[in-house]
Amino acid sequence: MEDKLRDAAAAADAGYPDNEGLVIDLETGIPSLRPHRSEGQRPSAKRLEEEIKARMPERSLMGILARTAYWVEWWRRFGPASGNEPKLADPFGRYVITTFVKGTNMGPYEAARHIPGVSGHELSYTANRHFSIVLLNEAIADLVNAHAQMDISQAWDDGTAVAADGTHMDTYLDNLLAETSVRYGKPGGIAYHHISDTYIALFTHFIPCGVWEAVYIIEGLLKNTSEVKPTTVHADTQGQSFPVFALAHLLGFDLMPRIRNWKDSTFYRPSKQSEYVHIDALFGEPGRNVIDWDLIESQFRHLMRVAVSVREGAISSSTLLKRLRSGSKKNATYAAFREVGRVIRTVQLLRYLSDAPLRRRVTAATNKVESFNRFSQWVGFGNRGVIADNDPVEQEKAMKFNALLTNAVIFHNALDIAEIVRHLLEEGWTIEPEDLAHISPYLTEHINRFGE
Repeated sequence: MEDKLRDAAAAADAGYPDNEGLVIDLETGIPSLRPHRSEGQRPSAKRLEEEIKARMPERSLMGILARTAYWVEWWRRFGPASGNEPKLADPFGRYVITTFVKGTNMGPYEAARHIPGVSGHELSYTANRHFSIVLLNEAIADLVNAHAQMDISQAWDDGTAVAADGTHMDTYLDNLLAETSVRYGKPGGIAYHHISDTYIALFTHFIPCGVWEAVYIIEGLLKNTSEVKPTTVHADTQGQSFPVFALAHLLGFDLMPRIRNWKDSTFYRPSKQSEYVHIDALFGEPGRNVIDWDLIESQFRHLMRVAVSVREGAISSSTLLKRLRSGSKKNATYAAFREVGRVIRTVQLLRYLSDAPLRRRVTAATNKVESFNRFSQWVGFGNRGVIADNDPVEQEKAMKFNALLTNAVIFHNALDIAEIVRHLLEEGWTIEPEDLAHISPYLTEHINRFGE
């Protein structure tokens, strides 16, 4: 870790003369970062996007679910808790309809008014007895794995990065389990998503408004059961915490959040003697803000024990990070976690300020989460987006159902896009990989949400 910090600081100092983004005032020592001006979408990419949108076949959500269930067979994950075969006349059809109803947030009895041949009781019973959080996670992973096998997903990225962020979900005012969000000014909870760089959702949580969102950054990575195993995680500004940086590093993840208030962050020196020609002002007064390597070394065995316990599931990462956030500064293990976090955050800050393409990748990754949030809310159109359940388990299942349905649409859109691209190539189009990378599978114009 000491070598990592020294190398990062030396590289940032040596690259400062060629760094067009970072400017440190020679008189005041105050740094500033010039904003990157987007070059905009290339004309060829815009033309390709318009052509793909014009050729997307009309689909219904029910049809998308039925086809993806038939191809990927995610519906086979579900069944009674006893493990016996479902005693349903048509389990395939019942599970598809139930996923549609719960994923769109319609509610079983409201949906039964519009779907012939099924009752509200049947839909409610199936959702309660045949679907669980564990089984929903497995079905979501099936779609993630199928999506990763497609060539078109590799055009978007390689699956090694994930972005984590939350969006507010409304609940009823008389829901005793809901909390009023200070950020949004209304009651509800937070749907916290981990979105792959290939656009699909790897994991989804439903968490209270009052919790510190950053504690769930690691949790989603560890609970991801798909074959897509990202090593880099991007997050919003809540990810800038010493304990989160430390735990991510100990578990082998490269945490790189979007850094907005970096001017207020403290940069730490590898030693009191460390001084730099160009960027010394970032570290404050000479000889101050120095990492305590002796503390880290003396506590490193304890830190690794904690990390292994989290990895093996003996303690959840969210529980650990909550304790570390409120931990006593007199506790040596807490102090060591904080010190490791200082090292890793300083390294990441230096990388962020020195590497303009990295800043653009972080921004693009967090933008994908925001786009996914809008897309999943478009899919969950029922009941004006309000979560009607008061039971925390049912609230979590509601988020999982919505993620399963949303992932099915993303997977099906990707297949349709790939088919259109094949036809365009046969017609003599020249399609550059850079243009194809700009085509998002979050397309809605061709989808009839309500069906027939």
